[in-house]
Amino acid sequence: MNLVEIYFKMKKDVQYIEDELEKSIDTEVRELYQSSTHLLKAGGKRIRPVFVLLGGKWGNYDIKKLKHVAVPLELIHMATLVHDDVIDDADKRRGRETVRTKWDNKVAMYAGDYILARALAIAAQLPIPQLHRILAHAMVEVCKGEIEQVKDLNNWNQNFRTYLRRIKRKTALLIAISCQMGAVASGAAEEIVRKMYWYGYNVGMAFQITDDILDFTGTEKQLGKPAGSDLLNGNITLPALYAAHHGRSREQFQTWIAEEMFWDHVHEAVQMVRNDEGIGFSQRLAERYIARARAILADLPDNQAKTSLLGIADFIIERKF
Repeated sequence: MNLVEIYFKMKKDVQYIEDELEKSIDTEVRELYQSSTHLLKAGGKRIRPVFVLLGGKWGNYDIKKLKHVAVPLELIHMATLVHDDVIDDADKRRGRETVRTKWDNKVAMYAGDYILARALAIAAQLPIPQLHRILAHAMVEVCKGEIEQVKDLNNWNQNFRTYLRRIKRKTALLIAISCQMGAVASGAAEEIVRKMYWYGYNVGMAFQITDDILDFTGTEKQLGKPAGSDLLNGNITLPALYAAHHGRSREQFQTWIAEEMFWDHVHEAVQMVRNDEGIGFSQRLAERYIARARAILADLPDNQAKTSLLGIADFIIERKF
């Protein structure tokens, strides 16, 4: 089952969440409304809300309850994107002007803060303390991940463990709690809640690693931004880290780094990473995470939710966008 088929089977509920997302950021303050809806209108896979809904299939499924989890998690993701674009001085996001480009950095920062505040207000309407504890912890960890990314900009001394911890906090955690909180909100058994978290964690790690691969191997049309944007902005991801320390390009990379000339050759370095072993190494690591995710689901009952979760895992490892 591919992603289109999965979304088609959930079409009514996914559209319901989309409508709720639009309502959630409505405000009479014109600049806030326009800037907040700018990224929303650019679309996106909405994979976090879909994971919430699929997590909710393991208990008493109630879309009107699950929306108080699905909408906030997508809003939190959106807020981090708006803030990331300010930090990265990014001009494009999903092929469209970023909020900071269309308005300015101040508007972008306040828009991100507003979206985040709306997420918390919506989540607060669901009186399940466990959900609020999960969400609060995750938001603290996401902030740590964002700070770590800023700290490690242009830093070639970081190791694989540093990278993996950063992407856990930056990406995998929100996907993990999307699955987990959907199960909690539906009253699923504790063992199911635990399995949903770890399934989400593993597909989340694979999702970000695949994203980092695509940043080098994709086209600007596919990515909605120039290929190699992460490295051009000083964000050293796994394919580049491997190339610099273990790949065929190691000697050249180390020479540039030692002579403090790397950033004079960064466009050349992007092409070198594209052709280095770091791409294959990263792909194999992503496949290991997906294999773990599939194994976690193995002993769960066969049903539509399980089939869809397995299908999304396959999509993540094979995706081209």
